[in-house]
Amino acid sequence: MKKVFRIVLVVFFIALFVGTIFFLYKKSQDKPVVYNTKSPEITDIVKKTIATGSVVPRKEIEIKPQGVSGIIETLYVEAGEMLKKGDPIAKIKIIPDMINLNSAESRVNVAKINFEDSEINYNRDKALYDKKVISESDFQKTQLAFRNSREELQAAKDNLQLIKEGVTKSSANATNTIIRSTIEGMILDIPIKEGNSVIQSNTFNDGTTVAIVADMGEMIFQGKVDETEVGKINQGMNLQLTIGAIEDVKFDANLEYISPKGVEENGAIQFEIKASVQLNDNYFIRSGYSANAEIVLDKREKVLAVNESLLEFENDSTFVEVETSPQEFERRFIKTGLSDGINIEVLEGITKDDKLKGEKKKKSEMVKEGNKSE
Repeated sequence: MKKVFRIVLVVFFIALFVGTIFFLYKKSQDKPVVYNTKSPEITDIVKKTIATGSVVPRKEIEIKPQGVSGIIETLYVEAGEMLKKGDPIAKIKIIPDMINLNSAESRVNVAKINFEDSEINYNRDKALYDKKVISESDFQKTQLAFRNSREELQAAKDNLQLIKEGVTKSSANATNTIIRSTIEGMILDIPIKEGNSVIQSNTFNDGTTVAIVADMGEMIFQGKVDETEVGKINQGMNLQLTIGAIEDVKFDANLEYISPKGVEENGAIQFEIKASVQLNDNYFIRSGYSANAEIVLDKREKVLAVNESLLEFENDSTFVEVETSPQEFERRFIKTGLSDGINIEVLEGITKDDKLKGEKKKKSEMVKEGNKSE
């Protein structure tokens, strides 16, 4: 019995040793690499470029004082209100220049003296003319001088009133102390407040902006395109706008303008573009919304295409690896066409039924496949 026990024990240790050696050998062997396979598909290839910019009104006007400077006495409107052409925006209280004011007052005094003198002469000569003492021609001269002095006095008074108030009694409806809208639209901004000083717009000064008014019914997209893409776009091309503030909605636009001159920004030359936007009545687009415009540069419909990650390159040639038998692949050179950055058109070299070598299978994928087969 002891001899049998020894023999069994020896056989057990030998078997354990052999099993251990075999296990370590299997562990040291490289596992076979298994690759996923993908087939070409029939799809549309669209090559696009993106222009970044913003949506702004086509007509945006800065309203400035015309002919008068002073202090904003009254504001009649607020930002966001709709205006018609000619509607009042603000009233200016004129602060007269002391030199001009003194000169105007002096002119009134002189005109009053001349008028009083000519009035005396007129009354005297009229009495003489009524008595047939002087001729009609002499009286007409006195009458003309009287009328001229009266007109000069009225002009001097009107000038003084203009300097003080910016308006005369005879032209109250045509006063330029009331700032009015020059277009129909919405007030985007009123950068001044009541009590602020404003300067008139003239040859030497742009003037103070009292309000910014825009027609919100006609919007355009203003953006910039890189010099590498500007040669591929043309006026009249259709664009699709994505506005950051309005999610999941795209707006159609039509390219109207491409700048003939580029501007350097961050080391790259950018060209300005403008496109008319087709508005949607369900959404209100505010001035200055940031937007991206997708411009379709080229398009292929229902063509054979593969993912660009499957391509391999050798010198000037492009090839893919086609499965000839399970996990056995051969190189096959192909001719490619249009690419959208993800998929690329295949003109010749493979068919829709071919299976192409892809990325290596992960261990988790192989385990799942093993469990399914069981």
